[in-house]
Amino acid sequence: MVLKEGRFGPYVTDGDTNASLRKGDDAESVTIERAGQSLPATVGMRLQEGDVIKTGRDGSAGVTFNDDSLLSIGPDSALAIDRFAFDSTTHAGRFDASLRQGTLSAVSGKIAKQSPDAMKVRTPSTILGVRGTEFVVRAAPVAP
Repeated sequence: MVLKEGRFGPYVTDGDTNASLRKGDDAESVTIERAGQSLPATVGMRLQEGDVIKTGRDGSAGVTFNDDSLLSIGPDSALAIDRFAFDSTTHAGRFDASLRQGTLSAVSGKIAKQSPDAMKVRTPSTILGVRGTEFVVRAAPVAP
């Protein structure tokens, strides 16, 4: 991943997917948990299946996937990218994510439009089947 300064503020990109930081946010307020390591979100960083995007108290992130799905992750949030597969020719694919805590606003992209059952977001208490629409969800942290 590479951290870049964009016209709307800093963002992280991997060439296919961009994750935005609000102007004034510290890049350290958004981290990517990958294979047991906590990496600072940097512009240009390639997101992978299994990554967990974590935001701090003052953090937020915007992620655009290559199927044009848009996710906005609020402060004190943890969102796992469980599965993302997309065929840009047929628009077939699968998108599964888990909001472990915090807030998520989403606009589904081509995957959900092609196959309404192909995008799901899990929280500790529910599973949302995304049907080519916009939604906002909040998940309280689960006590150990």
